[in-house]
Amino acid sequence: MTALPVVCLLGATGTGKTEAAIHLARAFDGAVINYDSRQIYRDLPLVTAQPTREEQARCPHHLYGFLPAGSRRSAGAYARLVHALAARVRRQGRLPILVGGTGLYLRAILFGLAPIPDIPAALRADIQGECDRVGPHTLHARLAVADPASAARIAPADRQRITRALEVYAATGRTLTDWHAQEATAGPEYAAVKIGLEISGPGYAQRLAGRIERMVEQGAVAEVARAAARFPAGAWGLSGIGCSEILRHLSGELDLDAAKALWLKNTRAYAKRQMTWFRKESDVSWFDPGDHDGMVRLVQDRLAGG
Repeated sequence: MTALPVVCLLGATGTGKTEAAIHLARAFDGAVINYDSRQIYRDLPLVTAQPTREEQARCPHHLYGFLPAGSRRSAGAYARLVHALAARVRRQGRLPILVGGTGLYLRAILFGLAPIPDIPAALRADIQGECDRVGPHTLHARLAVADPASAARIAPADRQRITRALEVYAATGRTLTDWHAQEATAGPEYAAVKIGLEISGPGYAQRLAGRIERMVEQGAVAEVARAAARFPAGAWGLSGIGCSEILRHLSGELDLDAAKALWLKNTRAYAKRQMTWFRKESDVSWFDPGDHDGMVRLVQDRLAGG
């Protein structure tokens, strides 16, 4: 079987992946396929930095804002969605362009993941209940002992991912890190052109701060308030960076300036974890976010077999 050509744009949050993806899609008659685990929620387009309607109108976009905030997709299930979409996009004569910042999703798409057994409902309820009682930071400290690699890539406030890692360890006796390192089930074979975007220096922090200010100005606080009124506390979609800080503001725990400062701090820490993951990816060509012409030349060369 001939490998399916795809372009994979990767990098930390706020590095210009959306703009680069649109440029490549227009240059190669491509379609953009999301692999960011937060941009799948329809209730939170602002706080998750989804492409705007105007941006999505410039070329086909898939898997943005298609789930309610109370739902989730595992990396394996999401990879199956992407496999089907990439094949359909290619049948249409278009180039699939995979875009996102969730390294585990990209790994599942390109290489597959070992199937993790189902977690007993009673065990899941026990761990969720404990998280309610003692908080995610306490469970994160426990995870750091049991599975240091997972703890390093999961934020201490990320309740869902912390409890998931602990559930897997408690149910199987093996860490998530071990499961992800296991030989994966075979998936489609891709001829992937991997393009990484990176911004260094103080300009990146300023860029992230400016993006947070724009999100707030455009209505991010009201967006989170509406979602929180519709979905229960602890909903998967509301656990991400941005949402958690705004929820603390809405509860009266933080004023808006303090919430924005914490949002920026947590975003920068998350970006470091993303880059630690993506630096381990093989065959990535790294670019300044504005070098769209260089990205086009690379894709042209790779598609031509160079």
